[in-house]
Amino acid sequence: MRKFDIQKPDESLRETIAQKIDNLNKPKGSLGRLESLAMQMAMIQQTLSPTLRHPCHLLLGGDHGIEREGVSLSPRDVTWQQMINFTRGGGGVNMFCRQHGFDLKIVDMGVDYDLSAYPTIIDRKIARGTDNFLYRPAMNESQFHQAIDTGAELVDECRRVGADIICIGEMGIANTSPSSIWMSLWGNIPLQECIGAGSGLNDEGIARKCAILQRAVDNFLAAGNDPDNPETVIRYFAGYEMAGAIGAMLRAAELKMAVMVDGFIMSACMLAASRLYPDVLRYAIFGHCGDEVGHRRMLALMDAQPLLSLNLRLGEGTGALCAFPIIDSAVRMINELNNFQNAQITKYF
Repeated sequence: MRKFDIQKPDESLRETIAQKIDNLNKPKGSLGRLESLAMQMAMIQQTLSPTLRHPCHLLLGGDHGIEREGVSLSPRDVTWQQMINFTRGGGGVNMFCRQHGFDLKIVDMGVDYDLSAYPTIIDRKIARGTDNFLYRPAMNESQFHQAIDTGAELVDECRRVGADIICIGEMGIANTSPSSIWMSLWGNIPLQECIGAGSGLNDEGIARKCAILQRAVDNFLAAGNDPDNPETVIRYFAGYEMAGAIGAMLRAAELKMAVMVDGFIMSACMLAASRLYPDVLRYAIFGHCGDEVGHRRMLALMDAQPLLSLNLRLGEGTGALCAFPIIDSAVRMINELNNFQNAQITKYF
């Protein structure tokens, strides 16, 4: 896998940023999370005046071989149907991108359908879906490297048009399955506690999903794979859209861009990214805690504090996009709020 040079933000600026925030004409700490968000954005960009320029949203699509085992209520056809729907502006992700001024890039990483008739879908197809990880790795090493590189290149394209913050979403039926497995393996959590309804499974369907995924994990371990090797685990279970998201997260951090993290699947991808490069978490802003069983516990594995809790489980990046106005408020606060001296207000602390 390509190497990323992800550096911790220089701590020497932190005290100066804190002084600026504390001297704004408000009681110290009175704007709560907005103050910590402003600090994070200023530290990421290494400036006293952070910006939100040309926000981009990457919507990555891909199909999963494990879907053939009936682990999802929705069939794989929904992946390509929704990808086409996104080109027509009819998805939740379209609405929120329009609302918050995001440049939406719809990317085919590995959808099991010919989408060439839709020029607004960026063609980065690696294969028509991954292999079935119940029996073999989801992708080979070459495909894994290609997916990581593609995600990184997509961020480079966002950067070229001036973006300093990105959001990432996914469309891929059955992608809660690898997410649950990663959470179990890396969090040392029983698999059944990591598996939820996904797109709407009933109790019987959840039990079946759990049994199939446990067999997949048992086969993975029986083949001598190392669960502590993050590259091995990612390649064995990921979808192309998930590996692409990991590459995008790592490249964004390398470029000192903020990364907005969506729900269960994108949190799993950030967890995977942090297993490769722990400092990527310094660039992550977690948008929300979703409705999928285990999401809160997954966030806890990263000491993540989500901005919202709206019982969302749509995916596509919609929860993170909903949180964008809070990030915007934090940046406006540090840039636009007057300070005590200019406002001629007595500083009382």
